[in-house]
Amino acid sequence: MEELFKRCASFIALSVEGAAVAIVMIGAIEAFVKIVRSIFSRTTHKGIRKETWLRFAVWLLLGLEFELAADVIRTAISPTWNDIAQLGTIAVIRTFLNYFLEEDLDKYEQDDQSEPTPKVTPLKERSSA
Repeated sequence: MEELFKRCASFIALSVEGAAVAIVMIGAIEAFVKIVRSIFSRTTHKGIRKETWLRFAVWLLLGLEFELAADVIRTAISPTWNDIAQLGTIAVIRTFLNYFLEEDLDKYEQDDQSEPTPKVTPLKERSSA
């Protein structure tokens, strides 16, 4: 019975890792398409790189969370001390990556909110001045 449970957990962990790869791949493709579009677009879109980076960072965060979940699932079934140490190390590294990536996201979102929006003068006021 325990062997069946181990196999099932291993399959689930592999599936979650596959989902993590798919998530990062989707984010990378989306970012690549946006960058290529902005290069070949005749109109300039201010902040396209920043917007693309922010969106891609969200995909990366989600992928990291899935990877950590897969590691937890894989280690949950009768772990050895070596397995626990490896999981702890991986969890610390991924947590730091998540933390600093989220800090960057928060910083950029705050920068976007603090930028003053340009005042648009209506045409009637411009023509009468």
